[in-house]
Amino acid sequence: MPDRPEIVCLCGSTRFTAEMRAANRDLTFAGIIVVAPGEADEVVTAEQKAALDALHLRKIDLADRVLVVNPGGYVGESTCREIAYARATGKPVSFTGPEPV
Repeated sequence: MPDRPEIVCLCGSTRFTAEMRAANRDLTFAGIIVVAPGEADEVVTAEQKAALDALHLRKIDLADRVLVVNPGGYVGESTCREIAYARATGKPVSFTGPEPV
């Protein structure tokens, strides 16, 4: 038995907030530690976006694996960078929707 629960980092477009929250809930109830993108109620500046993007890469570093929330197969530019980063660091990456080609 592992000495700690698995850690999963959620990635995906902010347009899928409801789906991300559902994945977070389901994984949490399955006994998994979830790290997820930050949420903002207001428009973020370019500087804030850059800081949040960098912070999310550190969240990937903490995780055992990455789960991309991509209903319908949609993966945006930021998520593509996160997937490439995760794979480059050896993290397994899976998808809730079709895997992008």
